[in-house]
Amino acid sequence: MKIIKLMFYGLLLTAVTPSFATIFYSKNEAMELAFGAGTQIEQLSLFPDENQTAKIQQDSKVKLDSGMFTFYVGKKQDKILGYAAIETGTVRTKPETLMIVLTPNGELSSVVTLAFHEPPEYQPPQGWFEKLYKRPLADMDFNKGVDGISGATLSTRAAINSIRKVMAIYQVMVKNKDQE
Repeated sequence: MKIIKLMFYGLLLTAVTPSFATIFYSKNEAMELAFGAGTQIEQLSLFPDENQTAKIQQDSKVKLDSGMFTFYVGKKQDKILGYAAIETGTVRTKPETLMIVLTPNGELSSVVTLAFHEPPEYQPPQGWFEKLYKRPLADMDFNKGVDGISGATLSTRAAINSIRKVMAIYQVMVKNKDQE
């Protein structure tokens, strides 16, 4: 009987361990944040070939983990307002999901945390993301003036990797697509 009580209390303790998972926005809410209410959203699925994959990895300094990538294209009256990508990556041991929004010219215009499953103190604040806006891909690096955040080193590194990847995919696969 004593063993059963100990097992019960042990199970109870593991059941009440804190969970840090926070989901801030759904995909639909995110698209509205990116492009505004009533905007037409089109999905652009991209499948990089070997040469494109090599170029994207070289430019972004990130290994692609998939052969498919999706941009959400915001349009109003057939005019492109921008491109959004939803990226999920592992910070320490748990995922974060970011929506990375680019202007029609491929500049970073917004980053929104859609979900963060690490402890909240590891999450980069919105003000940190804002310092990255309009920064070119080549300068999107801690060695080129991007400030890290003490206590959120892995989170900021994961975010920068996601941003660089999205910007590189845009440059290699989308930028000149309309002119072909």
